[in-house]
This record gives sequence, structure tokens and C-alpha cells, in this order.
Amino acid sequence: MRHRVAGYQLNRSSAHRTALRRNLMTELFRHGRIRTTKAKAAAVRGDAERLITLAKRGNGKTASEGGSDQHERKRAAAVLRDGDVVKALFEEIAPRFAERPGGYTRVLKLGPRKGDGAEMVILELVD
Repeated sequence: MRHRVAGYQLNRSSAHRTALRRNLMTELFRHGRIRTTKAKAAAVRGDAERLITLAKRGNGKTASEGGSDQHERKRAAAVLRDGDVVKALFEEIAPRFAERPGGYTRVLKLGPRKGDGAEMVILELVD
């Protein structure tokens, strides 16, 4: 039974899976879209949307609400580990979605990959 077992294993060890998710999210925020398998996109989509929501919350803070967005930036940097991408997330991506309550990403199906038949998709940020 798989009670209380969340997420996708993706046939990788725990450390490899974590690194894969971080790399996919970093490239998604850097380029705005990535081409990957359906399973990897499903594994990353929720985490990417949570990071955008975190950035939106951090951007709206004022001094009277508890200071700057430093805490949220540190939380995002712990996942993304690339300062330029974290900066872009908070200064470019989050303001784009300021009025949107959720659903920041879209998955477009491309069809099977020629080599192994894996279902390929494009995971992109909605405009």
C-alpha cells in the first residue's frame, strides 16, 4: 500500500531526484519553458508553482508587515541555488502573476519521443 507516499520516484535515488527537480525548476524560470517528459513535468509543476507563490508573497511585503522579502528570497535560493534566477523570479516573474490566483504553468503535449517512446511535453510559464 502507498498510504501517505507523495511525489514521483522517477526511478532515481533521493539525492538524484532532488537535483533533477532543482535543475528543471531553475531552467524553467531561466528560459520560461522547458521540453521534458510528462512524468518529470508532473513532478516539477507543483514545486514551481509554490515557488512563484512564495515570490509573490515576498514581493508584497512592506516594512510594517515584518520587513523585506529576505526570508522568502532565502527560501527560494535554498531550492534554486542560482542567484540570477532567484532575482529574476522575484523581480520579473512574480510581478507578472501578481493578479493571478494560481495556475502559473501550462503543459503542452508533444507526442512520443523517437528513441524510447516516452511522452514528451513542454512545461511553460503562462503569459
